[in-house]
Amino acid sequence: MTDSVSLPGAGCGAAIHDENGRLLLIQRLKEPEAGAWGLPGGKIDFGERAEDTARREIEEELGVKIELTGLACIAETIDKGDGKHWVAPVYSARIVSGEPRVMEPQKHGGWGWYALDNLPDALTTPVRDYLAALDRTSNPD
Repeated sequence: MTDSVSLPGAGCGAAIHDENGRLLLIQRLKEPEAGAWGLPGGKIDFGERAEDTARREIEEELGVKIELTGLACIAETIDKGDGKHWVAPVYSARIVSGEPRVMEPQKHGGWGWYALDNLPDALTTPVRDYLAALDRTSNPD
């Protein structure tokens, strides 16, 4: 291994759906995948459980408290503008208190609820991995 190669980082995210089945997405302003719409979440700190990170990050990013309802998939983002490899569990979740709002305007350009058949064109890798996992569970060939 060369000095320029680093080990994968660990992150996590949450696929939050509302009562109408719409998915909550946030627009990333920073790499990886700046400009794309993604799932809320972030980097796991050393010693922090992924589930705790998901709850903390989403409260920091959107000002809401969530309940995790299951593990939806494992996402991998490899060199999408930051030169890094990220591995991230994606949890299914729902909001238990608060109304979403952008809490970190330096990181996020906006947020919105999106029907699964009417998503933005630019989606992050974790969103695409999550949608692929949904498709596999609804069409298990």
